[in-house]
Amino acid sequence: MRTRPLFPFLLGCLIGTAHAAPDPQTSEAQLTRSLQAIGDNRLDLALNEVDSLLRTNPNFRLAQLVKGDLLMARAGAINNFGNATNAPRDKIEDLRDEARVRLQRMQSQPDQKLTPRFVWQLDASQKYALVVDTSRSTLYVYENVDGQARYLADYYVTIGKLGTEKTSAGDQRTPIGVYFIKAELPKRQLSDMYGSGAFPLSYPNEWDRKNNRTGQGIWLHGTPSNTYSRAPRASNGCVVLSNDNLENLAPYLQVGITPVIITNHMDWESAHDDSERVALLAEIEQWRKDWSSLDTGAYLKHYSANFSSDNQNYASWAKQKQSVNAGKSWVKVGLSGLSLFTYPEQPDMVVVNFEQDYSSSNLSNRMKKRQYWIKQNNHWKILYEGAA
Repeated sequence: MRTRPLFPFLLGCLIGTAHAAPDPQTSEAQLTRSLQAIGDNRLDLALNEVDSLLRTNPNFRLAQLVKGDLLMARAGAINNFGNATNAPRDKIEDLRDEARVRLQRMQSQPDQKLTPRFVWQLDASQKYALVVDTSRSTLYVYENVDGQARYLADYYVTIGKLGTEKTSAGDQRTPIGVYFIKAELPKRQLSDMYGSGAFPLSYPNEWDRKNNRTGQGIWLHGTPSNTYSRAPRASNGCVVLSNDNLENLAPYLQVGITPVIITNHMDWESAHDDSERVALLAEIEQWRKDWSSLDTGAYLKHYSANFSSDNQNYASWAKQKQSVNAGKSWVKVGLSGLSLFTYPEQPDMVVVNFEQDYSSSNLSNRMKKRQYWIKQNNHWKILYEGAA
């Protein structure tokens, strides 16, 4: 085959590539090797790699396009990626976007030792946590190791056609926030467009509802049977993986437990940068002590003036707590299973989950609870509280 430079689009993306080495058995690794071979002008090798990939995944449209270009290159018939005659421009642009994103993923793999800023602490029951970086079309999987997040894997994903910051039903945007897996829907219960299965997320969450965001049906799901993967922005707001990647991911997902944090941009933190987490944990412990002491004034100082709990504001909450505590001779409050997640795009706001063991002179109960803590005037305050 010809050895002159081809596909300037791909060559531009490949400049500076560190030749990362993803799992050699994955489809993405095979595509990566093919694109790298193009960048090195080793077109026979590129064609061999993409042929091998298509034997396993014949519906991988980006790989089909790369193969078509490589075959046309034998006659010198093209000088750019996806330059076939009469090809639909919108489809070609989608595939170019996918190629660009996949190459960027390959070029800028993060240090696996870094901890995502959004995962401050995992409860022992949360075996894994997911973080979706929409700017890189990447879903990261983290394993819980002694409460801390350790990198396990990552996958290419598709998000909403119109990007992120979902605010209303039908806006074709993916929400930004802290969510949890709500359910597992097997393939037999779904139409073909959802692929090998689906995992609904808890959108809208408490913060979304507080901000009057509407809509529903935001899922992690697969692709139709005739499609291996989709363009980076092609869903109606869901986070979409290839079917094989979804099947790999499924064992990590626990209904009602696994957090899924969706952000516009992944942030990392040093293992030594722990002061804010420690300070918040101290405030939570003081809140527990003040409640147990029946010092209602000290207890209420932990709440923001903008506090809400379902249909209650701060004033009604304070009145209720004062009335309830007046009828108690003693109270004991125990907390266990704490998890903490900082909220994307909301500086100094943390979602806190725990199991509360409450007992008093006339009532006892256990419940899973969720709070949103926010730093105001350099003090942590509770912005929301309710059952998880």
